[in-house]
Amino acid sequence: MSKTEQTYTQPLGLDVGTSRIVVARNTERKYEYAAELNAFLTLPYSRLTENLLQRENVFHEVHGSDIVVAGSDAQKFAEIFHVETRRPMRNGVLNPQEPHSFAVMRSIIERLVGRATVEGQKVFFSVPARLDGEEGSNSFHEASLRQILSALGYDPTPIEEGLAVVFGELGGSNYTGIGISCGSGLCNVCLAVLSVPVINFSINKAGDFIDTQAALATGDLATRTRVFKEQSFQLNGLSNDRVRNALTVYYDEVIQNLVRTLHEHLSAAQRLPKLEHAIPLVLSGGTVSPQGFLQSFGKAMNGRNFPIRLSEVRVSADPLNSTARGALMAALC
Repeated sequence: MSKTEQTYTQPLGLDVGTSRIVVARNTERKYEYAAELNAFLTLPYSRLTENLLQRENVFHEVHGSDIVVAGSDAQKFAEIFHVETRRPMRNGVLNPQEPHSFAVMRSIIERLVGRATVEGQKVFFSVPARLDGEEGSNSFHEASLRQILSALGYDPTPIEEGLAVVFGELGGSNYTGIGISCGSGLCNVCLAVLSVPVINFSINKAGDFIDTQAALATGDLATRTRVFKEQSFQLNGLSNDRVRNALTVYYDEVIQNLVRTLHEHLSAAQRLPKLEHAIPLVLSGGTVSPQGFLQSFGKAMNGRNFPIRLSEVRVSADPLNSTARGALMAALC
């Protein structure tokens, strides 16, 4: 078997996020990533439109009277027509109110991972922790992803997103510390000791909350607000720009809520591990990407008496791929 063939039989890591789906592969001791926006929009079906989309190599499928444009191509069309993209997922799980959700997710995942090269090829895929304050189950979402991946010939195993961050970022501390993934639908948090999760939870104030609230405050579309946030926003205080100000206000609300909830969970834990040494905390996910996020998070931490000593608080060097990389590392173990 050639090196290329061996590469494609190796385990995969899959980050199934509300905003983006990312696959991680291990090729010659290097990590490689591929990603698609986890979004879509529909166009009325006509043969002419379908032929034009095929000619332009646009990622799409026909579903009855709709042409569903999916992945990163959906954002391009949303900007052209000044409409919102639609999401297969909401709050970290499949959206039960979206009839195209399962089909779109299946198409995007298949586009990224392809069929298994060998039957039973391992893939670890991310799932959210239980939403803080709710007793609802993520079992339908997890079962749907298992079904999609099994149909492609894989042997799928779920891993909670916060724990995947621990695997991807905290090898230097023997996988002991706090991993936080601030995505679009949720912030996922995990305290792990020697790779064993001790505390796992998620919070539903995250990137989508920022986009939606900022868009309401400025009268713009949430999709356009998100694009602006990802391309040029810096978290460096209020200014004369109303979009930047709105984003700053709701970023602060998300950060304050995250720090407060983390403090509450650690303080309320009845069997908090007795740790001899201080542990690291690492932040990842697209929501932590703007310059100034770490400084704002640090300010929110000041004055709170955490029951666990922290050796460092840092942002991942590669926050968009951290969860996928951690899922891959778990699959390789």
